[in-house]
Amino acid sequence: MGPGLRRESNFLLFPGRLMSDPRPSSFGSDDAAQVPPDTLVADELSDDIVVEMANLTTAQTGIAGAIFISTAMGAHGPRAQYFLQAGRTQPSFSVLMSNAPTVVANSLPVRIVRQMSPQVIEWVTRNKDALLDFWHHGDTWTQPEVNDFIQKLQRI
Repeated sequence: MGPGLRRESNFLLFPGRLMSDPRPSSFGSDDAAQVPPDTLVADELSDDIVVEMANLTTAQTGIAGAIFISTAMGAHGPRAQYFLQAGRTQPSFSVLMSNAPTVVANSLPVRIVRQMSPQVIEWVTRNKDALLDFWHHGDTWTQPEVNDFIQKLQRI
């Protein structure tokens, strides 16, 4: 865990601010210094676990780039990862799927995060319930159920 961060009740806390804080989440240079680096998908997939995943396209989300979603994986909570270009070793930022989505990890230039995070946060907000259902239960779904889930996600 990075300097100045501590874990309480499965939430990362910044000094004076709970990550699930409902205050507006604009991403500035102060935030960039506090947000830990994002984990490569290749590293998360290195464990022997069964996951469903999808790299959603601009046509599916309304956001330029790719959004990686999956069932429960890794030691972190439910999140969507944004990539300029999909790929296991590509840099990304992650948005927590919660009532107050926020950027919780980043390995992209701050300029990209400032530009793209409001759109990704809006997309996660619109689709939070469906995304959380997929995170928790999608590993039991059939391929037609996964396809149906993806088709029903709202674009921005």
